Parts: sequence; structure tokens; C-alpha cells
Amino acid sequence: MELKVTFWGVRGSFPCATPQHMLYGGNTSCVSVEAGGEVIILDAGTGLWQLGKYLVANGVQGATMLMSHTHTDHIIGFPFFAPAWIGSFHLDIFAGHLRDNGGVRSVFAEQMRDPIFPVSLSHMAANMSFHDFEAGDDLVVGNSVHVKTARLNHPNGATGYRISAGGRSVCYVTDTEHYPGRRDPNVMDLVRDADVMIYDSTYSDDEYARGRVGWGHSTWEEAIRIGQDANVGRVYIFHHDPDNTDDKMAAIERQARAVWDRVTIAREGMAIEL
Repeated sequence: MELKVTFWGVRGSFPCATPQHMLYGGNTSCVSVEAGGEVIILDAGTGLWQLGKYLVANGVQGATMLMSHTHTDHIIGFPFFAPAWIGSFHLDIFAGHLRDNGGVRSVFAEQMRDPIFPVSLSHMAANMSFHDFEAGDDLVVGNSVHVKTARLNHPNGATGYRISAGGRSVCYVTDTEHYPGRRDPNVMDLVRDADVMIYDSTYSDDEYARGRVGWGHSTWEEAIRIGQDANVGRVYIFHHDPDNTDDKMAAIERQARAVWDRVTIAREGMAIEL
């Protein structure tokens, strides 16, 4: 079974629409995984807008959305997700950090209430189901896609995912802050021997040490350390800082690949097949 991974949004914190952010992309977090006839959506940042158009154009009738967390940059694209306005579309939305805090449906409804947004969640035509679980639980999508989850280190909570099908595995690990000097056991257990790891690499080690401790994000150097220690097939640097222009991202890519040749900078529109 083939897994196809597509990056629709790779930026963190807020979208960037400047000439200096075009090469790597300015839309916020959204990744799709297509496996065994299932479409799995990882986060609902502004990149979800383009993914929605792709699903409509290809006649896709349903999808499963797995939320890492529900900070604004990861949910802001949802009101503009075209399939959610189509009555024949079915969407299952999962979150692992909100069971004791109102549930995921309440968060999506809140961002679409008056006067924040002119149309309410209840007016969306799609058949939507909202599911709250505890990070660490295992999930099954369809008949053949298995999803392992893990609790991440992020303000208000976050969940990492390992999607496995047909002997292949893709891990999505954002937003999370590492523990300097040691590996996060939750992350290591999640990603060990995975084919692909998409990892929160908002900062460099130097930037992190100079005032970013406690902000809930990690570094591209830590991504490499985890990838090497966990025997990951390929690491994708993700959740780029808005201050990182194309020139800076290109410099990071050169530095990272000089350290390890199994690392790639995620770019908007990039697709990989396993």
C-alpha cells in the first residue's frame, strides 16, 4: 500500500504573504496523508484552503482530520475548507488534548461565532463528527490505517501522530518543545524506525537558548538528533518561524544537510510517496 504525503502549509505561528516567503511557503500547518483509500488531514491551518480545493476537484467524499492542538495558527483555515460546505462530504475530527476542556467541537464552534466569523459552524453542510481522546490512545482510520498517538510538550497540550499502513509509517510531531540534553521519551517511542518524521523545527539551538525556552517549540538540530537516535528514514524540518525568510531557510537547509543527508526542509506543495 502506497502512502502519499503532501505539505499544504509549513509555516508556524501566523501566515506570511511576502515576496520573501514564496519559495518555502507562507501558509500555516496542514499536511495530508493518503493511504488505502483514506485521506487523513493533519491540522487545519491556512494550508487547508488549498487542500480543500484539491479534494473537491478529485471528488473525494470524506476525510479524517487529526489535530495536533487548537492554537489559532492550526485551526484558522477550517472555515475556508470547501468540503465542509458540501452536504455529501463526511468529516471526522479528532483531538487528544481537549477531553477535559470543553471538547474539540467547542473550539471549532467558538472561532466561527458572531462577531468573530459571520457564519456559524452549525451552518456548514458536511456531515461532521467530533471525537475527543486522550493523547497516548491508539486510533484506527478505515479498515487498514493505524494511528499511534503521543502527548507532546506544548502550552495547553498537543498530540503527536504516527500513521501506519502497508508496512510504512509517517510521524507528525508538532508543536513540541524538547528537553535540552535528553530525548523526549514520548517522541522517541512514537517515531522509532519510522520511514518519515515531520518535526517542529521552529528555531535553531542558538535561537532557542537565547530567549525561546518555554515557548513550546523545538529546533532543527534536535530534529536531526532524534532522527539519528531513533533510526528514522527521513526527517522533514517543519513549522518554520515567520521570521525565517527564503534566504534564511535556504541557509538552514545547507547547514542541516551538512550535518545529516537524510534531512529535508518541508516546502509548501511538496509531495512524497512511500
